[in-house]
Amino acid sequence: MASDLGKDTANRRTGEHPADCDVTVQLSDCGRADAEAVFAALDDVFAGCEDVTPHSTSGREPTVWMATFDSSAHSGEPTATPRLSTEVEALLTGDHHSVEEVEKALGRLFDVRSTQHVSGEHETECRLLLASR
Repeated sequence: MASDLGKDTANRRTGEHPADCDVTVQLSDCGRADAEAVFAALDDVFAGCEDVTPHSTSGREPTVWMATFDSSAHSGEPTATPRLSTEVEALLTGDHHSVEEVEKALGRLFDVRSTQHVSGEHETECRLLLASR
C-alpha cells in the first residue's frame, strides 16, 4: 500500500517550472512521524507538493510515503535539524542534476549512512539510508 502526498502533481507539472526539476522521494521502513520530519525538512528547502503531511486512505499505515519536490525552487533552509526515531530508507527518482540537489540537501539534514545510484539515460535513482545527526 502506498500513500501519495502529491495528489495534484499532474496539475503542478503544468505550472511554471520544468517537469525535469521534479524529484520523487519515497520513504519506507518508517512511520508517520519520521515521514513528516523528512518531508517537512525538504519542504523547507524546496517547494514540495501542496500537501506534505503524510496521510493514508485507510486505517493502516502505508509501507511507502511519497512526495514530489521541485529541485529548482529553493525556498530556504530548515530551521532545525529533524530527529528520526529510526533509520529511514529514501529512494530519490528524477533528472540527474535534480536528484543530486535533493541528495545534497538530505546530506545537510541527516546522517546519510549508505548510498546506491542507478543511472539511466534521462533519469537516476538514488537510495539513501537516513539517520538523525
